[in-house]
Amino acid sequence: MAVAEKMNRFIENSSWIRKMFEEGARLKQIYGEDKVFDFSIGNPNVPPPDVVDEILLELAQSKDPGRHGYMPNAGLPSTRSAMSAYFCGEFCISLAREQVVVTCGAAGGLNIIFKALLDPGDEVVCPAPYFVEYNFYVDNHGGVLKSVPVLEADFNLDLERMAQEIGPRTKVVLINSPNNPTGQIYPEETIAKLGEILTAKSSQFGHTIYLVSDEPYRKIVYDDCNVPCVFVHYPNSLITGSYSKDLSLPGERIGFVAVSPSAENGGRLVEALTLANRILGFVNAPAMMQRLVERLQGICVDVSIYRTKRDRLVEALSGFGYELAVPRGAFYLFPKSPIPDDLAFVRLLQEENILCVPGSGFAGPGHFRIAYCVSDATIEGALPGFERTIQRARNL
Repeated sequence: MAVAEKMNRFIENSSWIRKMFEEGARLKQIYGEDKVFDFSIGNPNVPPPDVVDEILLELAQSKDPGRHGYMPNAGLPSTRSAMSAYFCGEFCISLAREQVVVTCGAAGGLNIIFKALLDPGDEVVCPAPYFVEYNFYVDNHGGVLKSVPVLEADFNLDLERMAQEIGPRTKVVLINSPNNPTGQIYPEETIAKLGEILTAKSSQFGHTIYLVSDEPYRKIVYDDCNVPCVFVHYPNSLITGSYSKDLSLPGERIGFVAVSPSAENGGRLVEALTLANRILGFVNAPAMMQRLVERLQGICVDVSIYRTKRDRLVEALSGFGYELAVPRGAFYLFPKSPIPDDLAFVRLLQEENILCVPGSGFAGPGHFRIAYCVSDATIEGALPGFERTIQRARNL
């Protein structure tokens, strides 16, 4: 067979998000756009701030020499300087330009991190549910993903179980806050305790265990919540993020990795990240997007739009009888499935032309994910179907 066996297995077990998204496209062709209610994919529907288009137009019209040329693999020095200056306030820590690498989105950031840190067989411990692509990113670089279920009540980290799963082959603990798919923001005291655990475990096993925080939703937060900075609580930390959500630029693939200024051998780690950027084929993040975000540090879409969507769905679904934790960030709900088989329940929703993703696709069985970064018309149009489906499920 021409295709590698591993890839054949991956294709068979590929993302439920994409499967449901593609099913939504098929149903829209049959029934029409306004008759299908697609909550499958986290594709922001809130437009970018006006200033994004203004700066893009200015950059496109620029005649500066070399504006489309090669650059250092870690990114344009001016972009890295702008990022690090902003992060000093965002992360409440002194961060130099040399501790920031510009990447092709947070996905590119995670891949260069794993390329830089993992030897074959090294383990990455991650709370579940988690973004499904983590499996593939870790495997890309010879690692093994070990998942640890979160606490059921509020999706917070189960620190006791995580400590039990951290072993002699653990090289990375990976967290995602605000979380996809749960919307949970891990509290300050949880992150502080996790830092204590990793310090003790690193000492116990005689090697550094790195904490990697995946934060593309860092600015999409509600109810006066804040995302704690891992740098404050554990020295051997890295943060990766992107501008996909806060600027509604997911297709532009622009992000970063920041390395804690207290990390052991931090300079060597940045060298490894930079080389990984090049040899994985990213080479460098897109030049125009680097120049764009350089001038947009701290700018964000109107998060109140997402909060209104969240509140509408939480109120309606709770009224219908769905059990759910109110998310504090991102733009996802992760309700319990009214029946144990979340795949079967998602199929029932599909009969109402409602597209959601089963929790099993995120290693979170018994739940389903609703991406509410959609139009208000989609939300309102889907509510009768959500109500009918839970009533049907109760009668099964």
